[in-house]
Amino acid sequence: MAKRPHIHLLATGGTIAGRAMSDTATTGYRAGALSVDDLVASVPGIRDAADLTGETISSIDSKDMTENIWCTLSCRIRELERNGKTDGIIVIHGTDTMEETAYFLELTTDHRIPVVLTGAMRPATAVSADGPMNLLNAVRLAGVKKAAFMGVLVMMNDTIFGARDVTKGNTLSLDTFCAPRGPLGHMNDGQVEWYHGPLHREGEAPFSVDSLTALPKVYILYGTAGADGAMVRAALQAGAEGLVYAGTGNGSIHEADEKELAKAAVQGIPVVRSSHAGSGTVIGAEASYEKEHFIRGGSLNPQKARILLQLALTKTKDAGEIQEMFERY
Repeated sequence: MAKRPHIHLLATGGTIAGRAMSDTATTGYRAGALSVDDLVASVPGIRDAADLTGETISSIDSKDMTENIWCTLSCRIRELERNGKTDGIIVIHGTDTMEETAYFLELTTDHRIPVVLTGAMRPATAVSADGPMNLLNAVRLAGVKKAAFMGVLVMMNDTIFGARDVTKGNTLSLDTFCAPRGPLGHMNDGQVEWYHGPLHREGEAPFSVDSLTALPKVYILYGTAGADGAMVRAALQAGAEGLVYAGTGNGSIHEADEKELAKAAVQGIPVVRSSHAGSGTVIGAEASYEKEHFIRGGSLNPQKARILLQLALTKTKDAGEIQEMFERY
């Protein structure tokens, strides 16, 4: 009989650990109310899939996720990757910011063993709660050695997503997560079926947060008709070290905002052009954008562009060097 993998669970809270006042309520619950042991106990047969250990990192609603928790998670995962005793890691997480945490971990961990994020759209107390099956599938996936080579993964609703592409696409549906290039695979009755691999980096984590007490301050500004530059000025006044502009279409910038962003770039504040269109790639557009040294955000959505810019700023403020990072990661 094959030895069962040792999977370690890192709990951060979320809907999957939520408790509501009734078994028909799917909103208005208290997130993170259940412990790791409670969650494991709610899943029949889960201990047949792996030897499980766990710990609590936080007990929050993921809308309240902090960069300090990100750094704690990253450092703990890197410890577990190196101890030689852990075969896979599961991060139990709320869905609201799951994609952001996944991408942060993608850039700051070493991919030596599988790292899988999972959660739920319905609280644990709800009729037909989706958390137990999601957790079981995450344990199964974290025990697959090949999963380590696929980067940090999100396992939800029988579907496997890569951290870079995954995004939450629906407010309430169980099938909320999607990816522009599609999922990496599915879990079919306990068996993984891979479709393709991610655009995957190799080697050690490109960014380290081991010695950081805080990340550089980066704000996302939302481009709209009628913009007047006020939000750019406010962000700079608040101490922004970098800016992501979630523009219209191909990262287009309202002329009033562009004037203020150009001033910021001259002052050494990197500016990334992203888009709130929902899909597609931000490429070169107006000649002025290139002249003003705005950084093209590529296919990253605004929230992930912010994460990459924050991490890039721990190394450099040079727009050219940061552009290379956006093209690579």
